[in-house]
Amino acid sequence: MKIKQLTMAAIGAIFLAVPLAQAKDLDIVVWANADKNERYRFEAVKLAANVLNEELKIEGRDINVTVSAQSYVGSQAWAQLKQGFSLAVEAGKGPHIIVGGHEDIPVWGSAGLILPIEDYVDLEAWPFSDVFDSLWPIMSWNGQVWGVPQDAESRPFFGWNPHLKAIGYSDADIQALPAKIKSGAYTLQNVLEDAKKIQDKGLVEKGYGFYPRATKGGDYWQFYAAQKGGDMYDAESGKLILDQAALLGYYQFFNDAVFKYGVTKKNHLGMNWDQWYNEVANGKAGLWHGGTWHYARYTRKEGLTDFFDKVMFSLIPAAGSGGKATTLTHPLTYLISKQAEGDELEMAARLLTIVSEPRLNTLHAIASAHLGITNAQTKVSQYSDDRWTAEATALLQSAFALPNSVDFGQYDALVWKGLTAAWSGDLTPEKAVETVVAEIKATMADKVIVR
Repeated sequence: MKIKQLTMAAIGAIFLAVPLAQAKDLDIVVWANADKNERYRFEAVKLAANVLNEELKIEGRDINVTVSAQSYVGSQAWAQLKQGFSLAVEAGKGPHIIVGGHEDIPVWGSAGLILPIEDYVDLEAWPFSDVFDSLWPIMSWNGQVWGVPQDAESRPFFGWNPHLKAIGYSDADIQALPAKIKSGAYTLQNVLEDAKKIQDKGLVEKGYGFYPRATKGGDYWQFYAAQKGGDMYDAESGKLILDQAALLGYYQFFNDAVFKYGVTKKNHLGMNWDQWYNEVANGKAGLWHGGTWHYARYTRKEGLTDFFDKVMFSLIPAAGSGGKATTLTHPLTYLISKQAEGDELEMAARLLTIVSEPRLNTLHAIASAHLGITNAQTKVSQYSDDRWTAEATALLQSAFALPNSVDFGQYDALVWKGLTAAWSGDLTPEKAVETVVAEIKATMADKVIVR
């Protein structure tokens, strides 16, 4: 008995002397612009880590992955996120994964701040093989795929149904309007005419007939793309395109909205977003344009519980003969920072593979009213049974995206400058076009095809 006790004591001493092997903890840091509705931009990555850790156990690898997130919110969130990321990574810090806009790919890629995702995941394997084909070109730049889509969305044209009925539309007319817009039978000219009719009946205040988004944004390029010849990018040369006739039509539309029809306020731009959301969600505006994710704001915070009875939505109407009805899609993208190295890089890539699976991505789509990224996702019951996502996803068939070009920021700023001049009346639309073309030729002559 005594010998046995000594033997057990000796065995215990051996175990105390040799420490047990412990899993290596890896914390993957994710940065995202995400409010409460958009929390799954990073929460889904945390859920993916649970799956990844189980896979690592099966593989016999002593690695435990955790996910830390930094969320940016508020009116300056995008600017803070983008500037903060660039400064942090240049200083050897920052996240391993960042949720950016697809337009960030050429900027960060050319600066060496991100890594091309195609080098670290199998894009031909599921779930990436099931991603909507139209999304991959938007994730690409300089011959490589840099990111994986985090979500998709479009920017619809909206109308307040009670006001449309008050100017003569029947329920059947309203139901048929999206198809009429898609075919080109209802144009931007009709938008101005209907907006004025709504105002003339006293249904909304002057300047509220057509209510554009409150601040600068890619949405405004829809009114250029809706014009005949409204192209923005030449794939063969890699240069941007500026079509003068399309630009004139774009500027003329907003100038007419303010001065000829009086359906948009001269000082509309720069208004408070909370005010804007409240007004369009409560029938204080007649016709407007916004994002698919606005549905979440309208139906939750603004209390629009009977959305489908009150609101019509469709593509942005074409600008007359030769134009096309369209909508902008601006997919956000998961990007891997150059801060990720070794095991961190491998685990970040594996997390992005898992988080792209249909059920995880659907959590974000439903919570935020964004659209999905894969064909299989449209068959997930949460997605297919949700009327908004089911109907809004169809708009993606007619969507375009802003070009991934390192020169787009300068080009965009010059075109916006011309729009605001035509909008305010500081310049006629013709003079605004002339001024923009002159500035582009002077500063971007080798980067933009002006036609």
